[in-house]
Amino acid sequence: MRTGEIKALSGLRILAALWVVVFHFRPLLEQAAPGVRSALAPVLDNGAQGVDLFFILSGFVLTWSYLERMGQSWSTRATLRFLWLRLARVWPVYLVTLHLAAAWIIFTLYVGHVPSPEVVELSAGNYVRQVLLVQLWSVPFFDGTSWNGPAWSISAEWLAYLLFGGLILVIFRIGQVTRGRSLLLLAVLASLPPTLLLLASGHFYTPYSWLPRIIMQFIAGALACAAVRKFRFSDRAQRVTGYLSLLLAAVIIGLLYVLDAHPPEKMLDAAGLVDVLFVPLVVTLAIGAGSLPRLLSTRVMVYLGHISFSLYMVHEIIHTAWNWVVMQFEVVLTPSWWAKAVVGGLILLALLASSALYHLVEEPARLWMRRMVDVRELPVDLRHGAGVPHGPLKSVHDSDEQGAVSARAG
Repeated sequence: MRTGEIKALSGLRILAALWVVVFHFRPLLEQAAPGVRSALAPVLDNGAQGVDLFFILSGFVLTWSYLERMGQSWSTRATLRFLWLRLARVWPVYLVTLHLAAAWIIFTLYVGHVPSPEVVELSAGNYVRQVLLVQLWSVPFFDGTSWNGPAWSISAEWLAYLLFGGLILVIFRIGQVTRGRSLLLLAVLASLPPTLLLLASGHFYTPYSWLPRIIMQFIAGALACAAVRKFRFSDRAQRVTGYLSLLLAAVIIGLLYVLDAHPPEKMLDAAGLVDVLFVPLVVTLAIGAGSLPRLLSTRVMVYLGHISFSLYMVHEIIHTAWNWVVMQFEVVLTPSWWAKAVVGGLILLALLASSALYHLVEEPARLWMRRMVDVRELPVDLRHGAGVPHGPLKSVHDSDEQGAVSARAG
């Protein structure tokens, strides 16, 4: 069974998270550095696609960890354990940032003269739906569904997690009778429905478009993982694949610029077409060596990848707080080094806050919740006090997900 962390994919997570962050910070960058904003517009304006990349990554890395463990036969116990461990991964930071967002909304109601418009959404029913991660399930559009804006994707992810126990059975059986190249083709095809809907309507964001995005891209990631597990590459082939991943990244960026300069007629969200390259990018990074995979596998990038979920969940709270300060105190940013320092400082603050969340909330809470399902019954002689070992007992499940790439949406 192939397990362990794929470091290049950990590094890719921080790039996807930062893509979303700069997408939300575009108005500030426009005020502080309009020239930079204009030059990077094709990339910055389409940072929402980073969420789609996260959905594919989630399907890939969960399949990487659980294909053999859960795919061979149905186990209610294993499925419930999987769901609990998924909660342990996402729920603590999700709950903390949910309440931070709610506290901020209430703060603006009593301090200053610019109350947050989201104050009308503060209700008991809305609170319960958000705590249970189901706030997105019955609405066509995700805007305004969550007090902490990016939390909509976690609600979508939770739906995918609930379906995973059945999905992994299907993926395992498809993998048993299908060659690696055919699995890779199936993965690319599975990722296409959001793109087909874009071609049909001209819009990427349409009623319930979030549903095929999470379901099909999650499945695409799972199929891509099943394909990668079948491949066996020489060192030279891995290096070539690493260069291919670099080429794919360059093509994605180049295509964003081309589509911005020459958008297809009647298509307002043409940049969504780059999603078709996300599966090949993830696969080549998972397999490749050197070049881009090596860069993403460095200690700094892997660490940033580990805190990327906290960054994704906290950055919009910081952004919203700054917007309130601007309106409350009538702050005006004009192109200057001071304005650039403000934007850079806000992003740095988001990174520092995400690091604090990771070390003080995310990891301690994950381990705490994990121990709830990993407690073994003591042997008879130990229950009677004989031969008590020195040091903690280690669960037979301690290897589960340890070092695996965390699958948390951005």
